[in-house]
Amino acid sequence: MKPKILVTREVFDDVLGFLGEHFEVEANQGDAPFSADALAQRLAGKAGALTSIVDRIDGALLDRCPDLKAVCNIAVGYNNFDLAACTAHGVMATNTPGVLDDSTADFTWALILAAARRVTEAERYLRAGQWTGWKLKQFLGTDVHHATLGILGMGRIGQKVARRALGFDMPVLYHNRSRLPEAQERALNARYVSLDELLAQADILTVHTPYSPQTHHLVGAAEFARMKPGVVFIHASRGGVVDDAALVAALRSGRIGAAGLDVYEGEPRLDAELLKFDNVVLTPHIASSSEATRRNMAWLAARNLVAALRGEAPPNLLNPEVRG
Repeated sequence: MKPKILVTREVFDDVLGFLGEHFEVEANQGDAPFSADALAQRLAGKAGALTSIVDRIDGALLDRCPDLKAVCNIAVGYNNFDLAACTAHGVMATNTPGVLDDSTADFTWALILAAARRVTEAERYLRAGQWTGWKLKQFLGTDVHHATLGILGMGRIGQKVARRALGFDMPVLYHNRSRLPEAQERALNARYVSLDELLAQADILTVHTPYSPQTHHLVGAAEFARMKPGVVFIHASRGGVVDDAALVAALRSGRIGAAGLDVYEGEPRLDAELLKFDNVVLTPHIASSSEATRRNMAWLAARNLVAALRGEAPPNLLNPEVRG
């Protein structure tokens, strides 16, 4: 008899077909998110789950699902997993790192250019029928070329963002938990600085840190106050890393010249005040959303699940101690 699994959100048909070769699959192709109680009920008797970042896997749920052996996120982030609880219950947890780095870096640059050059603001103006002709001072934006790019969090995605800055002849400053090897810094034209210097010197500042209790509100009122006046602020990592209320206050004060945001606290809800600013580009958590990348994410998660339920070590195991 094949092990039973749950696919918590809609995935591609070929991925479902692959999973069906190995498991008895219950799939939520209707794509309506499960409540915590409904998720626990659906997972009862299941050996594994293909999960999304909105599916909270914690001790309370795992207590109700004693047959569960693996939960495999279709995401690089995994703050929806209580890893300690997964380990305590003998549940392997995996994510999908690497396959989305380039697409997320591309999209970060889309936000940088759109915010700095007022692209979405100008498009709304044109679509509303307000454009009457060329003017010298119309929609004056901020040059990206030769501006100082600040990167907070220089992991895989941060480094991809830095590499793209070479084409814009930008000096790059970065702050990270650990410094990169000097050879990597030279290749990226990047210089390691303190957080204070990063905030003070960056003309464009982009955030690329994972969310954890340690990074909750890593960027808040104090950090915005130390930024260069008129900075272009970009956030495409995880909601909660930035204090959205503090960001609203910084926008209102004029400290932030423009912003591009793809993630928010309490998604899919967002601070309604953000909608009032013409100089803010807002997108619905789609930085990795190219078809090729989302397919690769789903396939990697599926392969993680197959390996886990075969008794093998999944390629992207987050809690290897669960295997002893």
